[in-house]
Amino acid sequence: MPLWVHALACAFGLGSWVAVNGLWVELPLIVTVLPEGWDLPSYLTVIIQLANLGPLLVTLAHRLCPGRVRETPVVSGVLALGVLSCVLLAALWRRTSWVLGQERSTAFFVLTFFLALVDCTSSVTFLPFMMQLPAKYVTSYFIGEGLSGFVPGLVALAQGVGMARCVNVSQSSANGSAPEFTTQTEYLAPNFSTEVFFGFLALMTAVSLAAFTALNRVPRTYQLSTENLVPPENDSVPSVCSGVDAKGSGGAEERGQSRPLLAKARSASQLAFIYGMVVWVNSATNGLLPSVQTYSCMPYGNLAYHLSAALASVANPVACVIAMFRPKRSLVFLGVLCFLGSAFGGYNMAMAAMSPCPLLQGTALGEAIIVMSWVLFTGLLSYVKVMVGVILRDESHSALVWCGAAAQAGSLLGSVTMFPLVNVYRFFQAGDVCSTICPS
Repeated sequence: MPLWVHALACAFGLGSWVAVNGLWVELPLIVTVLPEGWDLPSYLTVIIQLANLGPLLVTLAHRLCPGRVRETPVVSGVLALGVLSCVLLAALWRRTSWVLGQERSTAFFVLTFFLALVDCTSSVTFLPFMMQLPAKYVTSYFIGEGLSGFVPGLVALAQGVGMARCVNVSQSSANGSAPEFTTQTEYLAPNFSTEVFFGFLALMTAVSLAAFTALNRVPRTYQLSTENLVPPENDSVPSVCSGVDAKGSGGAEERGQSRPLLAKARSASQLAFIYGMVVWVNSATNGLLPSVQTYSCMPYGNLAYHLSAALASVANPVACVIAMFRPKRSLVFLGVLCFLGSAFGGYNMAMAAMSPCPLLQGTALGEAIIVMSWVLFTGLLSYVKVMVGVILRDESHSALVWCGAAAQAGSLLGSVTMFPLVNVYRFFQAGDVCSTICPS
């Protein structure tokens, strides 16, 4: 198939998480307007997890009515809902109402739920749809999924989200003595409005919908049966099967894209290990660590925070590209990468727990380490995520459905774990590089 099919698969994957990722990177501007302030991220986490109702219903439908759920109308519907929600969000996100005596951002919450419903449902519908295309295009889809975090991050950087400077502010004394000077953080005005940013998210979702419509016109490929219908004692047919297997195997090895045809299915223990990695990787990348990124990076300064966010977003699609040209299906190798990525994630979590005075604060070395740690954490686990998806793509259609379900279960587990630690027990403390004074 031509290169444009790769581009369509990438554009289709772009719509998978672009809305939710866009909301996260735009939060520094949103919290200055909405009444919830910096408590808004905790509400956002809960709303996103409530939106797992979508993938739950799709998974149950596949379980109760196998073979009767078609991805095409579901994907078209959720992407159209995403475009509509982004447009309404651009117009209504500032609207508030009074609930139980408190002012709440009801319009923002409701529309965020529908955007999260779109993105969460994509985990159990987009990948199974990609089953209809050759395995090499699954990697292109994952590149697009990685870009769904990178592109909004780039636009947010161009917008100037969260850019700040330290200024001296004088405070007059009540007893008439000389004024006192304190250092405070002053956030700079953005280059364009939040409404324009939400309009950009609507455009990206519309591009994904158009790419999906075009992919429906691509000729389908069908998988050969792996069932051996002839006993191995027969000497005539095995030679033919061996020739077909060798030909298919050689072509796949030359392309480096898919496993040999008629390959032996993986054991139950191997599948359990694969799904365990899916749950853990998504729990770490979508639940545990995003909740504390500001706590781990902000004590090092705004530059460290923005570099870690932007470069980590770059690491995701770069890892997908590496997976396309250097795929490694060894479960041992993927397990080692998962362990290394988790180790970097552990360092990030430790620095967040030590906030507002983490290790090497105020030094260039500390800033470089925290940025590289976030980049390697994201890149290594993104590679694992892609290769696990490619492996399960070769198993069956239902394997990809359960892969999406396991991914959402891991994300839910990570978010539920972190919510009470951050918002109830206040285990993490915010750090302000302008005003925080740490013991030497």
